Amino acid sequence: MRIATVAMLTLLIASSGGCTPGFFKSKAQPYLNAERLDRGYVIVLTGIEGRGTFNEDIASGLAKGGCPYGIEICDWTSSWWWIVNLESIQTNKNKACEIARKIRRYHKAHPDRPVILVGQSGGAAIAVWAAECMNGQDIDGIVLLAATISPGYRLDHALLVSRRGIVSFHSDRDVLLLGVGTSIARTMDGNFSTSAGMGGFNPPPNMPPEYLRLYQIPYNSKMSEAGNYGLHLTSSSERFVARYVEPIVMNAHWTKESIQNNVDEANRTRTANAP
Repeated sequence: MRIATVAMLTLLIASSGGCTPGFFKSKAQPYLNAERLDRGYVIVLTGIEGRGTFNEDIASGLAKGGCPYGIEICDWTSSWWWIVNLESIQTNKNKACEIARKIRRYHKAHPDRPVILVGQSGGAAIAVWAAECMNGQDIDGIVLLAATISPGYRLDHALLVSRRGIVSFHSDRDVLLLGVGTSIARTMDGNFSTSAGMGGFNPPPNMPPEYLRLYQIPYNSKMSEAGNYGLHLTSSSERFVARYVEPIVMNAHWTKESIQNNVDEANRTRTANAP
């Protein structure tokens, strides 16, 4: 059964555009220096494949979109195969708490500077779990791209400790990985089901007030002009991140209206003007 699961997950990842396995890790951080960090801090959390082209494109998309903050690509994965990174729930939560401690150290050195987490695929779960390790509002906001986490996962605490809230991009086209794939190989939180990155999160009954700061953005056809075709790994397109994600990162006050304005403006941007 394990062999079949590994084979299926490998096939799904390969058919979605390939990736750089975790054991081929770059250590370069081109957007992380003292000047940038003095303005703010964005942590880009990789998927289960580890550091590679996709998360590097997220970082470069943020920078090319104009984000002046320090941008760190945080590879939380082990050097083992992807399935190990997917199934090691407690280990992954421990690593998320290490990231929370890193954020607290940053705030000691740079008080009152914004901190944003951007998690793609499995990194979305790490972003949520890092927030769950926080007691105060040390995170300004969380952006999730194609989250590999259950639709019913409770976001109460992560929303509570995020000043601006959580923005989650999802796509009903992401059937191969977040429909079939996680139904066979499981989500990051251990459920054999579709993922929130495909159909969105389901707010709980008697919705807690924190959920008013969950902003869900479904895929739309205009996003394809920026290189995001609604498939799993195209959510990391450099042009898509520069056009749709960076304005949200730089939006200091998230509301339903302001987030929708960001998306509407990105939709109106012509391809010729895209980074």
